[in-house]
Amino acid sequence: MFTGIVQGMATLVAINKKESFQTHTIELSDEMVEGLAIGASVAHNGCCLTVTEISGNQIAFDLMQATLRLTNLGQLNVGDKVNVERAAKFGDEIGGHSMSGHITLMANLVDVIKTENNRTLWFELPEESMKYVLSKGYIGVDGCSLTIGEVEDNRFSVHLIPETLNRTLFGGREVGDQVNIEFDPQTQAIVDTVERVLASQKSQ
Repeated sequence: MFTGIVQGMATLVAINKKESFQTHTIELSDEMVEGLAIGASVAHNGCCLTVTEISGNQIAFDLMQATLRLTNLGQLNVGDKVNVERAAKFGDEIGGHSMSGHITLMANLVDVIKTENNRTLWFELPEESMKYVLSKGYIGVDGCSLTIGEVEDNRFSVHLIPETLNRTLFGGREVGDQVNIEFDPQTQAIVDTVERVLASQKSQ
């Protein structure tokens, strides 16, 4: 489980392509490496990955083809950065919202509005996915727990403060970029349940 409070960015220092999967190696800070063990979970742009090798501050993770295809991790090159978060521990402060690290799909960044102290980003999703996007609700974008701003047709916005822009990839995101999306599990459960109930009532 993750909280969506990204702890920083890490640089991808190596990609080893193998049959049916790839191994990505990232460089973590001393603080993030402390207590890390093989088998632990670390979110990369919101995608839960398992530590397979530790060599000092260089940590390796295996990515299956489905992960490479469904997330923006398959678009990365050596030298690129990813948002990272260690798995939450019992007793940790939950500053964001509960996230599983299972990416649903990618969204396209279609507009960036810069103001003096903040930034608004607009994302576009397939129309059928917008039922999970509610104004003032939660959404996971590249591993960040964010509050949805406005919702228009198949687009939604988020408003970002300087701290988020400095700590995450959002400070350098541009129109045309693709981001990983994880819908709020509670919103998804409620919407799916209501749909099933309504469908069963219609069939009676």
